[in-house]
Amino acid sequence: MRRALADNAWVPAPVRRRRRAPRQALLGAAVALLAVLGICGCSTVSPPPIAHGELAAARTFPFYTIYWVGKSFRHHPLTAADGVRGYKSSVGDSVYYGDCLRAKSALGGGGCLLPLQITTVIYAIEEPNFTLGPQRNVLIRGVPAVVYNEGRSLILYSGRLAIEIFSDGYADAREAAKLLRPLNHAGSDSGYLPSPVYCPELHGPQTPALKAAMHHLPEHACAQAAETLQKRESLKH
Repeated sequence: MRRALADNAWVPAPVRRRRRAPRQALLGAAVALLAVLGICGCSTVSPPPIAHGELAAARTFPFYTIYWVGKSFRHHPLTAADGVRGYKSSVGDSVYYGDCLRAKSALGGGGCLLPLQITTVIYAIEEPNFTLGPQRNVLIRGVPAVVYNEGRSLILYSGRLAIEIFSDGYADAREAAKLLRPLNHAGSDSGYLPSPVYCPELHGPQTPALKAAMHHLPEHACAQAAETLQKRESLKH
């Protein structure tokens, strides 16, 4: 699991081996999980749209541009936004659409599935994208992007940010990507997003259009990254 810090440093999350739980323990855990899902509103009760004050607070988020798709998405209202009060530099700042607030994570998370969650985080990398599992690289809104989680999740690389979309399916994820626009300053959902000022760590093949976009990033970011890596490797020998 990746965790990003505002100063672009990465802190690796510990990896522990887990023993297989006894069947009785698994049953107890399942009962507890059902209880939690009932509490968080994932059953038949839907939360109201976001309060005016909470949305206003998100609009004044001061640290960097955060993205949303408006006050609703496919008839699902915007129900929550982190803003400054809920901001955690390790996972970014999120907006939530629908009736079930899932656990926050920079690369997904557990819990029940929201119709849509958009997380904006300062880009940094601890591990290459192969840790996301099966994926493919695409060009969306003029910027590099990766599709993973069986198409339900996207990461778009823009400016110094990673914009992460978690949804019910690929159609919703792509639609959300087309509608992305800044929440805390002026902007629209038309045209290209700002090109990344870094070289995204993509895993797997790239289309010619994507290769061209990567080659023409500002300040030749990918060429600089390759040169830096080459120098580091030469120092090891």
